[in-house]
Amino acid sequence: MENKKMKVAELFAGVGGFRLGLEKSNYEVVWSNQWEPSTKMQHASKVYEARFGKENHSNEDINEVVTRNVEEIPDHDLLVGGFPCQDYSVATTLHNSKGLKGKKGVLWWSIHQILENKKNKPKYLFLENVDRLLKSPAKQRGRDFAVMLQSLNDLGYAVEWRVINAAEYGMPQRRRRVFFIGYHKSTEVYKRLQKSNKIDWLTEEGTIANAFPVAKTNSIQEVELKGNLVEITNNFNKNGKLSPFQNTGLLVKGKVYTTKTEPNYDGKKTVLADVLQNGEVTPEFFIDDKDKDKWEYLKGAKTIERKSQDGFVYKYSEGGMIYPDALDNASRTIITGEGGKSPSRFKHVIVSDRGLRRLTPIELERLNMFPDNHTKLEGITNTKRAFFMGNALVVGVIEKIGEELYKQINQFEYA
Repeated sequence: MENKKMKVAELFAGVGGFRLGLEKSNYEVVWSNQWEPSTKMQHASKVYEARFGKENHSNEDINEVVTRNVEEIPDHDLLVGGFPCQDYSVATTLHNSKGLKGKKGVLWWSIHQILENKKNKPKYLFLENVDRLLKSPAKQRGRDFAVMLQSLNDLGYAVEWRVINAAEYGMPQRRRRVFFIGYHKSTEVYKRLQKSNKIDWLTEEGTIANAFPVAKTNSIQEVELKGNLVEITNNFNKNGKLSPFQNTGLLVKGKVYTTKTEPNYDGKKTVLADVLQNGEVTPEFFIDDKDKDKWEYLKGAKTIERKSQDGFVYKYSEGGMIYPDALDNASRTIITGEGGKSPSRFKHVIVSDRGLRRLTPIELERLNMFPDNHTKLEGITNTKRAFFMGNALVVGVIEKIGEELYKQINQFEYA
């Protein structure tokens, strides 16, 4: 019984980062969905199918699937996905529907619909987002996250979260993301979590604390989620300058416990130099002499005069970037505009024995801990491959949390 595989549904699958990380331990993806709304050619979905097969993979707007029939998604134990950061506010109560619905097209609500309407609900959730989620929107810091937490609370889940910077745990990229795990109230983990000392759970006993150790802390703040989703939308942290949500926290039964943690890691560190391709890098990646001044200007410190829409003239300043990129440190975050020849402030540039150059698709894959050439496919350009990696997650983070989640679930089931 020990090695029972957990069934996974993967939403917003991209090129399969969650799947790569989870299938290294006892998980099996039984259904996946990837849909890029604004493009005819579904590049990421094509790569996904080329790597993992077409079976049980859906390339259709997830909103359409859940609106039509949520039972088209096979039963699964764990629902995963890196969902887009959008405005989660809730406008009104629809009299004829079950409770509250968010704005159409906001993909958080398609996750909500699956959890609300599926007969056999997933017992566990493992989701990812940009860390800005904890403090957006600017006029009501933390409201979006509060709406999300309360909607999971209403559906019977407890949630633990942590902002993790992969590089702080020895991985090759400084990429900071918030990861959260949900436990349904019918599970053993939920019951243990409810009884636990909350600080101990967040710093020692919980899934994320075991995967990514932190220094012990004793301070914890409590935040009460008051009201339904419309009331939270309208009133949460109305005049607060800061979000009440720290980088680490827990929601159980409508109560939030949150604290700031510091990583505790002294193992091996992978740096940018470690992922470089030694050998043949094609000429297109080398910086053209005629473009060098432009690259230097964009990477340098500058103050630019700008005009706002109402004619107000102001000065916009930006600091200098390390240029070329340091090879003895983890890389900066890859962004979706990483590919292509044109000079840019944010693209990576390194010194090689043949001069300055950009990073290759394989190097970008390695920075996210994907297998070499995972995104290589006929009809997929290098610029597109770079775009995929700008959207992807660091597979090593998923792998470690997945392993600990499996242990957390199984340590008492078969004792």
